[in-house]
Amino acid sequence: MKNDRQRRILEIVEREPIDTQELLQQRLLEQGISCTQATISRDIKQLHLIKEPIGQGRYRYTVSSQRNRLNVADKLRSIFRESIVSVDYAQNIIVIKTMAGLANAAAAALDGMSIADMVGSLAGDDTALLVMKDTESARSFCEEIHEMLK
Repeated sequence: MKNDRQRRILEIVEREPIDTQELLQQRLLEQGISCTQATISRDIKQLHLIKEPIGQGRYRYTVSSQRNRLNVADKLRSIFRESIVSVDYAQNIIVIKTMAGLANAAAAALDGMSIADMVGSLAGDDTALLVMKDTESARSFCEEIHEMLK
């Protein structure tokens, strides 16, 4: 149901200039799909739709050019959250303990996040090491990881 609704949303916004959630909701209803404005809002976020100007002060929903990259980043963050057991740092090295067999997934997720101060990562079975540029960037990123895990 959700996949069908989201597929139809993409078809609608490609076919005509939709500028409001209410108009999108109306077009879905015309196709026999009843849903709430809150559902439409979630779908827009999940589909990474953005509003682009079409002239004369008007806008339309369209698919973000970064949609695929954003979807991958979301999936990597989910893998990362599910696999981490603990995180700590010593100077510029971050040690990430994971569930058995998941250190590579956690390291791949981090590599995919394009972290500015990360020099590289190395993963074993249940431990990943991140080499940061300096101690401050290691401390700061450790704090970010702790926040992400909450």
